[in-house]
Amino acid sequence: MISAILTFVIALLCLIGLMVIHEFGHFIIAKKFGVRVDEFGIGYPPRIFGKKIGETIYSVNWLPLGAFVRIYGEEGGVDDLRSFANLAIWKRVLIIIGGVAAFWIAAMVIFTVVFAIGTRLPVGDNDVQGFSNPQVEVISVSANSPASNAGIKVGDVLLQAGNVPISKIKDFQDFTKSHAGEQIDIKLKHGGKIYDVLLNPRVNPPAGEGSVGIGLERMASLVSKTSWYMAPIKGITYTWQTTWTSLVGLYTTISGLFTHKPLPAGAAFAGPLGITVFLANAASYGAGFFLYFIGTIAVLVAIFNLFPIPALDGGKLIFLAIEKIKGRPVSVKVEQTITLVFFAILICLSLFITIRFDIPRFADFIKSSLQK
Repeated sequence: MISAILTFVIALLCLIGLMVIHEFGHFIIAKKFGVRVDEFGIGYPPRIFGKKIGETIYSVNWLPLGAFVRIYGEEGGVDDLRSFANLAIWKRVLIIIGGVAAFWIAAMVIFTVVFAIGTRLPVGDNDVQGFSNPQVEVISVSANSPASNAGIKVGDVLLQAGNVPISKIKDFQDFTKSHAGEQIDIKLKHGGKIYDVLLNPRVNPPAGEGSVGIGLERMASLVSKTSWYMAPIKGITYTWQTTWTSLVGLYTTISGLFTHKPLPAGAAFAGPLGITVFLANAASYGAGFFLYFIGTIAVLVAIFNLFPIPALDGGKLIFLAIEKIKGRPVSVKVEQTITLVFFAILICLSLFITIRFDIPRFADFIKSSLQK
């Protein structure tokens, strides 16, 4: 239980870290253009503590929901040489895009590390594309079960049952079902060692245990370990591949909402709490998959931030486009009102997703942690 909570906290810190990188993208370009930055905060107020260095307050705040940067004149209506509002439009565009670009840069770095170390991940029996070397691994062993008595351990890889090669979970399930009550030979691998065990699958096993008493996961290589000099190239390439795949997936999901089609396989609604739970679960499959998941999230959040919705970076770009076309900025009051309305809508949507989807996920995470 303690390790599960620690994993959850680490996952949350990594998610906050992505938000810090995003805000740093805005921050560094604003500084580059000479704009005054009043505060760079981790978390949201109320403030725990802050220290002013130069003209900027660097703060840590109580609500662990991300990060923020307060740029002088960002709300408009400030006629000052060092204000955001006084900059040329192209400079303001770069400051806004800087935050989104930071997500993609972070993803490139993360995927570079993933390619440098390689990673495996859980896949379904019918998943074949994009994966290599699928293996069925033991992830749990029930006490006093045939598997436990035979010496099968967590981490063992199933190679063969009788004369049947095992490459899918269903292969093993079908074999043990057809040989229930009989003695069977199972070939396994642990580390670099291959060994055999004999056991009798139960005819009437306890509920939830299966005839042998093991939990199985089909694992496959998503990213093969590559040389250090090729890892950055593959990391950059994979970032853009992930971006394109995510765009197609988002289009399919959004269009499906209007045509009443079910969500694509693997798609799910999740807020910050749900994403943190997904990250914590990803950590159980190793550092490689954990980093892979963070990189994917960085790409998804970058795309989401470019949505033309006021209160997001994409919405700010829309206001700048209107200013460029009209030759004058949108009224400060109008922009703030529209932004506030959409911000409230996003908060309500986030609360709905948290209550409807994320809290049950978190409850399941805690429950499964208690059972381990």
